[in-house]
Amino acid sequence: MGKELLYTIEKNEHTKEDIKRILEENPNIKFVSLMGVDLGGNATDEKIPVKFLLDDIDDFLASAVQTDGSSVELYNIATLNNAKVDLMPDRDCRWYVDYNMEFIDEETGLPVGTLKIPAFLIHDNKKVCSRGILQKADKYFKESLMDVFKTYPKVLENLGIESADEIEDIGLTAATELEFWVNTPEDKADLEKLYISQSLKEQYWKRTHGVIRTCLEESLIILGKMGIEPEMAHKEVGGIPSSISIEGKTNHAMEQLEISWKFSTPLQAADNELLVRDVVEDVFTAHGLEVTFKAKPIDGVAGNGGHTHFGVSVLLKNGKRQNVFAPVDMKSDYLSIAGYGALMGMLYNYEVINPFVTSSIDGFNRLVPGFEAPICIVTSLGHSYEQPSRNRSVLVGLIRDMKNPKTLRFELRSPNPLSNKYLVIAAGYQAMIEGIRAAAESGFGPKELEKELSKQPGEEGFYLEKDRAYRDEHDIFEYYSEDERRKRFGNPPATVFENMKNIEKFSYKLKCLKQGNVFTDAVIQSFKVGAIDKWQKKLKTRLIEQNITRIRALKKLHTPENTDAIDEVIWKSISDMKYDLMKDTLTKESLFTRVRNAVDNKEYAEASRLQLEMKRKMNDIEQLYLKYKKNIY
Repeated sequence: MGKELLYTIEKNEHTKEDIKRILEENPNIKFVSLMGVDLGGNATDEKIPVKFLLDDIDDFLASAVQTDGSSVELYNIATLNNAKVDLMPDRDCRWYVDYNMEFIDEETGLPVGTLKIPAFLIHDNKKVCSRGILQKADKYFKESLMDVFKTYPKVLENLGIESADEIEDIGLTAATELEFWVNTPEDKADLEKLYISQSLKEQYWKRTHGVIRTCLEESLIILGKMGIEPEMAHKEVGGIPSSISIEGKTNHAMEQLEISWKFSTPLQAADNELLVRDVVEDVFTAHGLEVTFKAKPIDGVAGNGGHTHFGVSVLLKNGKRQNVFAPVDMKSDYLSIAGYGALMGMLYNYEVINPFVTSSIDGFNRLVPGFEAPICIVTSLGHSYEQPSRNRSVLVGLIRDMKNPKTLRFELRSPNPLSNKYLVIAAGYQAMIEGIRAAAESGFGPKELEKELSKQPGEEGFYLEKDRAYRDEHDIFEYYSEDERRKRFGNPPATVFENMKNIEKFSYKLKCLKQGNVFTDAVIQSFKVGAIDKWQKKLKTRLIEQNITRIRALKKLHTPENTDAIDEVIWKSISDMKYDLMKDTLTKESLFTRVRNAVDNKEYAEASRLQLEMKRKMNDIEQLYLKYKKNIY
């Protein structure tokens, strides 16, 4: 290909003249796609011929393209009798070109491209999409923080800034990371090999080989051309070594990888993750590999995380940029007043943030003790001011570099790659500004706020709940029993239904999400209804069908020639468990049938309880079968 492909159109080129010129100079760009993101995190991808855009650019950019509400996830908003939803192009962000490398334009000899334009979903003249919510959260946080600075000058003085008049601008920075599993099609997981490899950390940060290396490098190059600025890619803890043929080709692969990229504005950061997922999937698929971003694609081994980072800075009129969360002296405090407030706000309100973080069965499969996946509402600051913490067992991590205060930020460790990052980031900033305001109103300095954050269960606090602890420097999964964790940090939800019920149980905390009209009652209710609807449908059908397949794979292996009494005893136990799980009799319904009936009768609390019972019993039977199989020769 002689000509360099165009990958981005920056926001300063979104004029009628520039767009027309760029598209005419790149005739291989044949289509336009408006990328709206619904409340489920799904991005729209319709194909509009470029000719339609060129015929009337003004009208295309100024008036929304209509779509049917049935094609997007807006439960109770886009209803049957009011289903009109419009897609409005966002001219204040980067646009991208997505290329189909398998379809070459005959005239130019270049791959056919689609101009992807991030957009807003409009219903009844209101933005009802994930991008619109994050845009409002960004604006509200900045306005509210400036108001805090003006009303409570002590917060600014703690940063070494004398007056709010010195501030030119407030900047929010966010970033996500992407972990994913890749394998050759049809390869089945050898759980024992994967578990041993993970325990020995045989794959973590090891060198990539063959087609895996090619795909990873190709992905990074494309992302660089798209302006996403990848910073690092490496093997993660999961996986086993790939099998290479005599010709040097990969026969079998089952590896876990991670890609991270530079921080950006909140909206751009969330847009970036969708685009990174598309690029990774396209590149690996083109090389004959399967990619999954599921939170827990393989039970018993490491899942995929989507850690989300939050930062805030101020640009002063003298040109200096300063981190709002960092203390002036990193050796005498962990955080500034605003930093302590932001962290406490996220922890205190996490019960109503969590529904937007984990809203799928797959997401909860990842959140189990022992896999660096946080389940308790707790943070870690460090064992001393000069010894930063990288405690991987906590919910919110403090990323702190003594030599570079500008990089200080918070890392929310619970999201997975398929969490709706727009809503996660929006909810996080909403909670943080409430906490900052509470810290400012208290009049306390950093030492008093550190004491508040470090309080023990039963101690009164001015903001945090009395019966809870919120900070711990131990590995909370090793140091505490499950019962001790619940007493100290609260009882975490274990299913989608339990998580969505927390919206009602902790309704008094919803005010943090609703401040500034960022999350409306209609949006919160729509998300909740949608999550429960998807949960009960997948529970009743897909999850049970997967479990049936797993049970049918547990075959009798011993014969009269190679058997021992122990084999008969274990197999009898396995058979009894199989019957209990999936076989109905005249006198007893199987567990699977009871789950289906509970869902059909809308007894969701019972269905949730039975889901957990089913999960325990599936784990028990597979562990017993592994023991049985090892004794067969």
